[in-house]
Amino acid sequence: MAGTFEVYQDKAGKFRFRLKAGNGQVVAVGEDYESKSNAIKGCEAVQRAAEDAKVVDLTE
Repeated sequence: MAGTFEVYQDKAGKFRFRLKAGNGQVVAVGEDYESKSNAIKGCEAVQRAAEDAKVVDLTE
């Protein structure tokens, strides 16, 4: 099952997003945004960036 972006409002009234895996586990959390539309744009930016992203092992 595909992951899901959730946009929500935190206790401070800021908008945030989280990415959940198909099993419901949170795998990423975005920064806080002043508006819901900017939080949605943040989700879209992550989607675009992750499409061709490589894994870089910095432990070696």
